[in-house]
Amino acid sequence: MTPPWKDRDRSESAGYADRRHAGTVLAERLADLKGRRDVLVLALPRGGVEVAYEVARALQAPLDVLVVRKIGAPGREELALGALATGDVLVLDERLARQFGVGPQELTALKERARVELERRERLYRGDRPPLDVAEKVVVLVDDGLATGSTMRAAVAALRTRKPLRVVVAAPVGPPPVCEIIREEADEVVCVLEPPAMYAVGSWYGDFSQTSDDEVRRLLDAARTEHEEAAAGADEAGQEGSPGARPSADTGGKDGR
Repeated sequence: MTPPWKDRDRSESAGYADRRHAGTVLAERLADLKGRRDVLVLALPRGGVEVAYEVARALQAPLDVLVVRKIGAPGREELALGALATGDVLVLDERLARQFGVGPQELTALKERARVELERRERLYRGDRPPLDVAEKVVVLVDDGLATGSTMRAAVAALRTRKPLRVVVAAPVGPPPVCEIIREEADEVVCVLEPPAMYAVGSWYGDFSQTSDDEVRRLLDAARTEHEEAAAGADEAGQEGSPGARPSADTGGKDGR
């Protein structure tokens, strides 16, 4: 069967060449947030960082990560039973946990392993820098796709504890039932593609190769540098354009006397 992304030149609904392409398309759907000083973009690493980098560039907004660790089903690690987010916020699919026979003791062990990896990635991606202050900000939460939705739901729940003004979930692709669940928990959900039959997020990408930790750090550093330079340039332009910075001019005519 031809992968959906192969037809992307014929129809927007066909998918994306890669995550960066998905980010540029997603950014177009968020254009009303461009240039606002109260907007931040938070990416769910690792794949979400490549998408979010393009979104942050287009919106002229700062970029940071919100680390969430998936808790995989025993023997089927790709299937999320739930997710753990910064702040010890756990979202669990209790139906799936029962289906795989995961009891309280095993769940505690799975959660502890997830916590260790979450803390490692926090240090790896951010170093000594504190997370961006999201209080009273419009926060755009970005991932490369929504599958079960547990990772994004944990991210939203964790973010709520930090008192943002508004939470906007943004993803290039996700199944309609999952998008509807997240719409109940976020203030807004922007999901470009909502295919009724969606077997895997990666099937909607031409290149869905794994994003490395090094690439995550590189993109975060690049985004921070670009935003700081843009902000400095805007401040300089504002100073040059202030009334005190311009010599008075004779405009002539009846209003120039």
